[in-house]
Amino acid sequence: MEDNRVDPPLAADERVTLSTFLDWQRDTLALKCQGLTDEQLRLPAVEPSGMSLLGLVRHLAHVERAWFRHVLCDEDVPLLWGKETNRDADFENVDDTSAEEAFAVWRAEVEHAREVSAGLPLDALGKRLRHGERFSHRWILVHMIEEYARHNGHADLLRERIDGTTGE
Repeated sequence: MEDNRVDPPLAADERVTLSTFLDWQRDTLALKCQGLTDEQLRLPAVEPSGMSLLGLVRHLAHVERAWFRHVLCDEDVPLLWGKETNRDADFENVDDTSAEEAFAVWRAEVEHAREVSAGLPLDALGKRLRHGERFSHRWILVHMIEEYARHNGHADLLRERIDGTTGE
């Protein structure tokens, strides 16, 4: 695997620190999926989990959309993958999912999130309530770092199971 991730700077302002750590985590997910076939990306974890790398990509596309489009900007866009009716739809039914499409959707959501984030102060509050609360842009960035970091741990184990590849 070719690792093209850019390490976050050791001394930078808060915005640069948060955005580069988030991008590093995003790039880690891409790295964990690099060089695999569609079939390998669909391989589930161990029973009873149905988690797969492709499911993680779909899930993180949904998470990007939910936090940046829905919560932060109050955009009226549908949820992805049928999540309106099935909470776990992003992880399920990956056997018929195009990996190319899933990655294209994920990349588009990441790019949109970067554009939104670049135009907002860190203390901007989300326009849509979630659980009756407004979340700050800063909180969303930190949460996204946490979300990716947690799921990249899953991705690391999934990749090791598929072909033995390990690494951070």
